[in-house]
Amino acid sequence: MTPFAVLRAPSQVLFGTGMAEATGRVAATYGRRVLLITDPIIAGTPGFGTVETALRAAGLDVAVSTDAEVDVPSTSVDATVALGLETQPDVVVAVGGGSVIDLAKVTALLLAHGGKLSDYYTVNSVPGPILPLIALPTTAGTGSEATPVAVITDPDTQMKMGVASSHLIPRDAICDPMLTLGAPATVTAHSGIDALSHAIEGYMAAANEPTADLVLSRPQIGKNGLSDTLALSAAGHIAANLERVVQNGDDLEARSGMLYGSLLAGIAFGNSGVSTAHALQFAVGAATHTSHGLGTGLLLPYVMEFNRPARPDDLSALAIAMDSPGDVVEHVHALGQRIGLPASLAAIGIEHDALRGMAEASIGFKRLVDNNPRPLDVPALERILDAAWHGQPARLSEEAASVG
Repeated sequence: MTPFAVLRAPSQVLFGTGMAEATGRVAATYGRRVLLITDPIIAGTPGFGTVETALRAAGLDVAVSTDAEVDVPSTSVDATVALGLETQPDVVVAVGGGSVIDLAKVTALLLAHGGKLSDYYTVNSVPGPILPLIALPTTAGTGSEATPVAVITDPDTQMKMGVASSHLIPRDAICDPMLTLGAPATVTAHSGIDALSHAIEGYMAAANEPTADLVLSRPQIGKNGLSDTLALSAAGHIAANLERVVQNGDDLEARSGMLYGSLLAGIAFGNSGVSTAHALQFAVGAATHTSHGLGTGLLLPYVMEFNRPARPDDLSALAIAMDSPGDVVEHVHALGQRIGLPASLAAIGIEHDALRGMAEASIGFKRLVDNNPRPLDVPALERILDAAWHGQPARLSEEAASVG
């Protein structure tokens, strides 16, 4: 048994088909006024209708915001906070994917504490609890219903920025696989491989010296016993269901397996953190305007291969958990190809001479880079990108074999 384990998670998790119908009863425990946040597409779905009906059936006053947009621009934040200031909610309810839930997190933060979002960019700078937040995910991917992080677009730099604090973890996560049935195949694939990256990077996070200061000063503290257990289980569920659900989006059993794996991965990396695939994705996404999940999923096997010398036992454990038919890095790489990920960075329009600049940009995401189990610098990041540009994780294996 490990002597070091940390678990921060929602106070209540309700998982299962039909659980969305409980939203009204859960929300009523916080008060009578609800701010219900979603996006214009999800607002027209039967799943959203189930949630709104449940809230109104509980006798609650519901104000609906459909201002959520991908990557949470400042216009979405401003409009949703303005509605919150007008209606003074007792509880915030989010129905959607990662951007919707992240918008709800920062809205609940600003309604509780005021100021500008930039006031909270420093890790753990949220001074106290935010408004109670109930999160209902409609994709199996981000795990945002269980994490202490919200990613938004900074209005000045137009770069994605993270607000990280354990106070951002939703109070309640209601995970109903029925809400994910309408997700298109591409969204299912990209969000699903992102969930796998959360599980694997969370499991392979840096191992830090366990101290009280570490635990109390950071919402995500690196590899530990509880996050490891959840991450391995998450990887197994996702590996067993991802290809299946991309092929048949009406497969409720596979949808359930994916949503369960995504939830576990969210709790796992919410405590351990993620690392290099996510740091590099910020640069890849900015250059290509491709989805977050596409970037993390494409880069994941290359980061795994780079880290092989530092964590061979972790890769072996992942291979067992994922029932890998051979090498687990090859398994992850092949799985990405089978669900439709691009074959390489070159395939999404990145020029080879741009790789150095992307590596230099990525090294600045210190919270992520420092959580990698093997030390990173700009040349190392460039080598990972080079292998991904060629579409060949094995380009890193010769170097990996020569290290320690």
